[in-house]
Amino acid sequence: MNASSSVHSLSPPPPPHLLHGHHQCIATLKGRNAYTSSLLLAGEFLVTGSSDKEIRLRSLSSLALDDETPSDDHDLVVAAGNGAVKALVSSSDNKLIISAHQDHKIRVWKIDHVSKFHQQITHLATLPTLGDRALRLLAPKSRIQVRRHKRCTWIHHVDSVSALALSTDETLLYSVSWDRTLKVWRTTDFRCLESIANAHDDAINTIALSDDGHVYTASSDTRIRVWSRQESYSKTHSLVNTLEKHESGVNALALTGDGMVLYSGGSDGSILVWRNEGGGRMAALGALRGHSKSILCLDVVVELVFSGSADKTVRIWRGVGRSYSCLAVLEGHKGPVKCIAAAYDHNSSANTSNALTTCLLYSGSLTVTLRSGRFFCHSKR
Repeated sequence: MNASSSVHSLSPPPPPHLLHGHHQCIATLKGRNAYTSSLLLAGEFLVTGSSDKEIRLRSLSSLALDDETPSDDHDLVVAAGNGAVKALVSSSDNKLIISAHQDHKIRVWKIDHVSKFHQQITHLATLPTLGDRALRLLAPKSRIQVRRHKRCTWIHHVDSVSALALSTDETLLYSVSWDRTLKVWRTTDFRCLESIANAHDDAINTIALSDDGHVYTASSDTRIRVWSRQESYSKTHSLVNTLEKHESGVNALALTGDGMVLYSGGSDGSILVWRNEGGGRMAALGALRGHSKSILCLDVVVELVFSGSADKTVRIWRGVGRSYSCLAVLEGHKGPVKCIAAAYDHNSSANTSNALTTCLLYSGSLTVTLRSGRFFCHSKR
């Protein structure tokens, strides 16, 4: 049986008194009338996308004041499109931020550092661009049937753009959508280079890219698909593997920094762990179980895995190979945890010793609450 229930557990949930990590909540922020639908750590900023089309850049220093509710008076704020901001990515220098929207569009923003204490955000492009759309309209073969009684050029998404990813060299932008397509865009001119229709049998929820060029997409159809870019003249992508160990829709993916381990979160509350065996081949090592409801978001920092769930908790796992343990269960949210962002805390004095590892952790729930904090755990010996 190819189902997540048949995959053995890598880490049975330990009793609470055996959890060996400590979380310090720094701040709790209440949204005005909308929940945080996406999170991104970009240099000195925490970037948030909301369910009411707002993108907000908040200085991390403003979130570092213990026991205070940070002011948002100096946040950079823009609003675009209609509906939720579904996903956010940034360039390595954090000068570009790209957002995916419920209105089927992708938007590109430029961050200008006017001075040490002043930045501004400028809208650069909306994808597909007007020029690209006009070019496709002139080619009759570019028009395809996307829904019953509706035709459209293949460069358009026709449903929510659910996730984005940048290639390692940042020359390509990948987008996936609930319209079941995978699209590839060139970042120099934001032209759509490729569109894979019916990449899945149901809505595509998330995407992850590895440094070896493989693209992972996950869908409500319970499958994860692995794509590889063909280094031919056409440079198109082809399907090289389909992973079918989940028995429910797959909502979240996260890769380790070296691309050797993939984590996938399902609607049944399980997190499957996959080992990269090369050439798009993936071996299911087992499952992390402990959440009682759907996994909605995942992030990885070194050997730590952060998972947010509809059960209102964030769990923090640590493991190498087949040995995993749940370090902490964070229970501060009043609703499903929709998005999460974590990073190694380079400014922490604890990280200068061999005793502790400290991570910054940000999580947003469907009850318009955003929480920020630090997580401490004993370093592995």
